Amino acid sequence: SPGSFAPTAIKWGRDNRTCSYRLVGHGQSLRVENRVPGGDVNPYLAVAGMIAAGIDGIEKKMTLEPRFDGNAYALETDRVPNTLQMARDLWVNSAWAKEAFGERVHKHYTHMVDTDLAQFNKAVTDFELIRGFERY
Repeated sequence: SPGSFAPTAIKWGRDNRTCSYRLVGHGQSLRVENRVPGGDVNPYLAVAGMIAAGIDGIEKKMTLEPRFDGNAYALETDRVPNTLQMARDLWVNSAWAKEAFGERVHKHYTHMVDTDLAQFNKAVTDFELIRGFERY
């Protein structure tokens, strides 16, 4: 969320914590940070996805958009999904993800997320209990 230095905009910048991709360091310590994956990510799949995306970009001769300087929270631009349901829908509808990871892996993670979402949606939160009793 804005002000937290957790990226929400799909942009890259030089040492810019409001962007989802950051170029940081100097000389031999120069590196890129992908700030999108959370602490619960499978690191092997995350790195495999980044490598596959890089190869895809090279093969398609894609051009990198200009570096963003400034506050990416204030931009009207594509955003990182902010719910598991949004991320799931992007994953399920991505022909690229199916091709990059293979049909079997794609189906496995779709099933895993669907199971998590079904369990999550069954849970009754304290807010729902309190709010429900306030109204009725």
